[in-house]
Amino acid sequence: MPNIVFYTLDLSPPCRAIELTVKALGLELERKTVDLLGGDHLKPEFLKLNPQHTVPVVDDEGTILIESHAIMIYLVRKYGKDDTLYPTNLIEQARVNAMLHFETGVLFARMRFITEYIFFKHHAEIPEDRIEYVQAAYRLLEDSLTKDFVAGPKMTIADFSCISTVSSLMGFIPMEKSTHPKIYAWVGRMKQSLPHYEELNGNGATALAKAIRSAQDANRKK
Repeated sequence: MPNIVFYTLDLSPPCRAIELTVKALGLELERKTVDLLGGDHLKPEFLKLNPQHTVPVVDDEGTILIESHAIMIYLVRKYGKDDTLYPTNLIEQARVNAMLHFETGVLFARMRFITEYIFFKHHAEIPEDRIEYVQAAYRLLEDSLTKDFVAGPKMTIADFSCISTVSSLMGFIPMEKSTHPKIYAWVGRMKQSLPHYEELNGNGATALAKAIRSAQDANRKK
């Protein structure tokens, strides 16, 4: 087994996407928790690893990798037994890449604004326009789900990335099942397909929503 060190935080959707990828690949990692709220990511020793001071970070025997999508592609390419999770076929790969970009540019970007607004700017209420942005992102994903999974008929790393963020968002920005049936069906397929779903993603998504609500309550008292 390779000696891979994984700098992570359970609350982080990108870190949970890595966890889902690692489990699918059958890899073992040495995990080191980085407390973002406590400022671990700004300490000199961490900044040497990642000057962008974000998680996840992977140290694969001296090769330092940052950004969840880049890490997932690297791990699948190096350690995967086949190309199911990240196809080599150019058309299929392009579809996966498109949904990875959708996750980071739309889903995660809209979630990140809210988490920073609550945790680091210490506001109590989520602006209505930001809630509407998230609802619009839900609609875009609903319309994009034309197959069983986000990039086609098979599960890929794009599903791991999108589910980690969507499940987190659903914890504090409600999504109506009646208007988003394809998303709910997709979430159900992900849970059914991944025996360790709750351990690797669901629990962290629930914890993030709880942390946001607790921070909101604390901010209201300031």
